Amino acid sequence: MFTIPSPTIVNTSSRPLSETTIVRRKTRPVRVGHVTIGGGHPVVVQSMINEDTLDVEGSVAAIIRLHKIGCEIVRVTVPSLAHAKALSEIKQKLVETYLAVPLAADVHHNGMKIALEVAKYVEKVRINPGLYVFEKPKPNRTEYTHAEFDDIGEKIRETLEPLVVSLRDQGKAMRIGVNHGSLAERMLFTYGDTPEGMVESALEFIRICESLDFRNLVISLKASRVPVMLTAYRLMVQRMNELGMDYPLHLGVTEAGDGEYGRIKSTAGIGTLLADGIGDTIRVSLTEAPEKEIPVCYSILQALGLRKTMVEYVACPSCGRTLFNLEEVLHKVREATKHLTGLDIAVMGCIVNGPGEMADADYGYVGKQPGYISLYRGKEEIKKVPESQGVEELINLIKADDRWVDP
Repeated sequence: MFTIPSPTIVNTSSRPLSETTIVRRKTRPVRVGHVTIGGGHPVVVQSMINEDTLDVEGSVAAIIRLHKIGCEIVRVTVPSLAHAKALSEIKQKLVETYLAVPLAADVHHNGMKIALEVAKYVEKVRINPGLYVFEKPKPNRTEYTHAEFDDIGEKIRETLEPLVVSLRDQGKAMRIGVNHGSLAERMLFTYGDTPEGMVESALEFIRICESLDFRNLVISLKASRVPVMLTAYRLMVQRMNELGMDYPLHLGVTEAGDGEYGRIKSTAGIGTLLADGIGDTIRVSLTEAPEKEIPVCYSILQALGLRKTMVEYVACPSCGRTLFNLEEVLHKVREATKHLTGLDIAVMGCIVNGPGEMADADYGYVGKQPGYISLYRGKEEIKKVPESQGVEELINLIKADDRWVDP
């Protein structure tokens, strides 16, 4: 194996330094059922059920649970032909009992027959270039010749073409999903275990699809290490810009783990790229129930101003000037208003930071003197009330503006 020098990555963000709104990379729209990825549409939230796809009833129930809490595309694993055929029943039951939820099927390991079958029932098929045509490693190999490299490339084309034609003719989509941990052996020999190898792996499959006039593609380059993931996506954008490609990107940090660190790790990777305008659909991969992933996705999008799906709470960190138990009051305000959509509510401990720091909020709850709080609408102070009545009066103010809905 020879070493490829690390490529120079250019700044892929088109946002001026003084711009406070994220300017997203322009991409082509890719339809996945009734959902559109890219093309200026809102960033799409995805997750994946962990039920065995052969369990039709369990899979249907899991898909519905995810969709009801905001998952817009649900992925299912399809490790065998039997699993692929089970998706026919799953799709039928969803349509009959609920909705035609857009489904993506995960196909691995010599998956042409599986992919062709499952393409009949789902809106998107995800393939992994490193596994779609399995290359049995040779333990004593020291290099790949150009002939060997090209021979495998031709085999990939022969295996991929029927799926591409099927999806193209049905108006369906494909995700070319490269994983850092499963690069094909010849890519590892040629480029090393590098982001460049990930990008070239994706480009090989993209070119095959384009040669067959199929461009309903979404691309992902996931890694479990955030720096690798960031570099891979940025390099992919750079290479697509050079080649005149405008495919939307699916972002994720694979195998992020669980708990607080899994959330921080996912946010560090996904949020960093989104802030630069890169990314059209996201999945937070947690070692927890899939339902736990959706709130993290929406929190990332909300924090960046890309989607407004919940109340945005602005609260100071508390200090010696704070005139009430800020943590307790914030909890009370949140519990009373968390079901609302699209509001900004500020809870500030004192007058020093209050009006200035919460200037962009719709409503403010500010400590002004011991035992009393002031309620604001925008920058305007509306009334001063006893602290014991603060949350109730905040609700009344929101109701008076006809912005309240019952939980």
